[in-house]
Amino acid sequence: MSTTRQLLNSVQVARFVAHGFLRLDGIVPLETNEEALEVLAAGLPSVPYGTPVPKAFPEGSFTRRLLELPAVAGALESLVGPGPEIDHHALHIREPREGSAQPLHADALIDVRPDAFDVQLMYYPQEVTADMGGTLIVPGSHLRRINESDTGRYQNLLGQTRLTCPAGTVVLVHHGIWHGGRRNDSDLVRRMYKIRFNPTVPQVRLWDTADLDAPAVRGELARSFPWYEQATARLEILNRVRLWRTLTGDPHFDIEHWATRIDNRPAAQRSNA
Repeated sequence: MSTTRQLLNSVQVARFVAHGFLRLDGIVPLETNEEALEVLAAGLPSVPYGTPVPKAFPEGSFTRRLLELPAVAGALESLVGPGPEIDHHALHIREPREGSAQPLHADALIDVRPDAFDVQLMYYPQEVTADMGGTLIVPGSHLRRINESDTGRYQNLLGQTRLTCPAGTVVLVHHGIWHGGRRNDSDLVRRMYKIRFNPTVPQVRLWDTADLDAPAVRGELARSFPWYEQATARLEILNRVRLWRTLTGDPHFDIEHWATRIDNRPAAQRSNA
């Protein structure tokens, strides 16, 4: 197996900025998934907040080998950058026929950072079928800031996705994404291993930017989602424009002139001259 990291391209990063998550289906080898079930059953080591990856997960450990898979390593470097720190890691278990679901929520206090975001890795070592429930995600919700379970009263939103996937799937999500573990109606235990990464470098042009000017990049960033209201859909796209400007270091990028007209301050510009 190749050990060369596989950086994301600009279209993929733009898709992450629009959707708030990126799926990597079935990228973890079968033998690693089988090992994962044993390792996770034995319990996870304690990792203090802010621990660098090499210290949190020593060389040769299961988690370190998972993170060094080329597709995983490349995607993480493309989004959060080299040398991230571990915020926390946890095993999420949904018991068979437990009869309840996790409320819709985001894994953060209200986070107003305009120039940085954390990335959460969700690893599914076993196949997740429809009757196992899966993780519910609301695409495009990550830049509409909420405080933890503010959305817990919402039962269903148009266009929400419930993750069903093959074994060995990794999903990378923006820390602000609205999500929740669905009820498990199967006879099997469902497991998901989550790791949250904090950036330690500016998240600027960390990916393969060869296709930065491709029309598909703008198409991804202009995407709408079924649950958006007509007026506030524009605000979501405006938030993406601002994030894309930060990620690319291009202060003039825009869609439909929305950010440019808001940033226009002739009087302020004259007074600073």
